[in-house]
Amino acid sequence: MDPFGDDTPVYVISVAAQLSGLHPQTLRTYDRMGLVSPGRTAGRGRRYSMRDIVMLREIQRLSQEEGINLSGIKHILELQRDNVRLREELAKAHAALEELANELESTRAVAARLAQQRRHGGPAGAPGADLVPIRRTGVVVWHERRSD
Repeated sequence: MDPFGDDTPVYVISVAAQLSGLHPQTLRTYDRMGLVSPGRTAGRGRRYSMRDIVMLREIQRLSQEEGINLSGIKHILELQRDNVRLREELAKAHAALEELANELESTRAVAARLAQQRRHGGPAGAPGADLVPIRRTGVVVWHERRSD
């Protein structure tokens, strides 16, 4: 489950201010600074999600309890977003690496079977004796080598 809550922008600024314990003008300032970017209605009215409310509370905590200025908080939030993005990219890279490792293992097994067949299968000119692997979009296809 998402630790920051729902992304659905439903709360008007007065409700978001009340839920976060902040003044509406503070929310406008945070929006201008890019700390929290609420959704917008067709008439440009701000609509805050529960994720935004949680973020507003965290900004307030960092400011009041940790004594971090707004510039520092903005930097922290950017680093947190980068961290999430990089973790997602790393997970995708791990999945791709695992897929390639499985593909390599499969290819090695096929190559070993073909080498064994070639050694025990008869003369060098026998069908299948000169098969070579050709890679096509993640799949190894074996073609017979032609000696033209």
